[in-house]
Amino acid sequence: MADIKNYTLNFGPQHPAAHGVLRLVLEMDGEVIHRADPHIGLLHRATEKLAEHKTYIQSLPYMDRLDYVSMMCNEHAYCLAIEKLLGIEVPIRAQYIRVMFAEITRLLNHLMWLGSHGHDCGASTMLLYTFREREDLFDMYEAVSGARMHAAYFRPGGVYRDLPDSMALYKSSKIRSSKSLDAINANRQGSLLDFIDDFTKRFPVLMDEYETLLTDNRIWKQRTVGIGVVTPERALNLSLTGPMLRGSGIAWDLRKTQPYDVYAALDFDIPVGKTGDSYDRYLVRVQEMRESNRIIKQCVDWLRANPGPVIVDNHKVAPPPRERMKSGMEDLIHHFKLFSEGMHVPEGEAYAAVEHPKGEFGIYLISDGANKPYRMKIRAPGFAHLSAFDELTKGHMLADAVAIIGTMDVVFGEIDR
Repeated sequence: MADIKNYTLNFGPQHPAAHGVLRLVLEMDGEVIHRADPHIGLLHRATEKLAEHKTYIQSLPYMDRLDYVSMMCNEHAYCLAIEKLLGIEVPIRAQYIRVMFAEITRLLNHLMWLGSHGHDCGASTMLLYTFREREDLFDMYEAVSGARMHAAYFRPGGVYRDLPDSMALYKSSKIRSSKSLDAINANRQGSLLDFIDDFTKRFPVLMDEYETLLTDNRIWKQRTVGIGVVTPERALNLSLTGPMLRGSGIAWDLRKTQPYDVYAALDFDIPVGKTGDSYDRYLVRVQEMRESNRIIKQCVDWLRANPGPVIVDNHKVAPPPRERMKSGMEDLIHHFKLFSEGMHVPEGEAYAAVEHPKGEFGIYLISDGANKPYRMKIRAPGFAHLSAFDELTKGHMLADAVAIIGTMDVVFGEIDR
């Protein structure tokens, strides 16, 4: 009689639920996973090494391309690390703009996660619903930076420019009647802040729609309740952060525990789970979106009432305004030196971390006084989460591996770096 033995299965990188370039080597006993070995590196772009050969400002756009679903949050950590080395204070208006866009980015990330996680588990409608709202959020990105995804909007010392006074309008075309054109342009008649304010009023009702589809859905609960359970102790030992940690009941959030920019002045709550399974992590992220909406509303109200500078006045760090650069010799020299040679950062080392949508995203910089970093190390939350994959999947079925990949919210730009 033939021996019954485990077999090895390749899951990905072509599998649609492998989120791009994840390759899992699964040791299976029938349909049950005995061991899961994540193979990474298929997206390696040497971001950390490239940063050593670029000026500080030239490395900024690489940040957008790390976790390419949480673009401005990556920029945020990078700018905070440079500012720590430089010892500069960012204008208060710039801090509010940064926090507002960091939370808009959190919504972008969690909506992408909700749509794709639902889709992975069979709820295809979710993807269509969440992308509807992502379009409005991308319009906000485009209004301030000109780009819908890779914004490069945060800068050391503040942000690239102030918020625009008008929103782009949809133009008439052969396939769009004037009535439908008026309807889609209705909330675009004012400034960007008016558009964001309108979104914050509409969003809670849209969140209720998502929850109607999923929260008490019998099939959704069968796919997520009791799947990928992590105890609070193991969550800490495995270096889990963000919703992966809070889903296990530990209320650790850098926006509260180590506040940066103006988070200490804002009113919001930190949702936590109880059982540490995939369903709890879903509930935590859904509630986080509601809290982000609250933060965005508070930022909009403050920014309306408080004009001011949005970047430091130190021209060794930030370029002078373009009007002055075109008329003053000193300003022209500052502009030329900054964009050709870059800023010189004092010797030293700094670590800055933000509460990224996926967890703690940190940038560790070492400067030797030159215009380029001597060393840059990225602390990516997804890397630690993926290393826990074997423990989370052991004893589960093959279909549960898909739900566990989804609950981790992995993006490989930051994992493979």
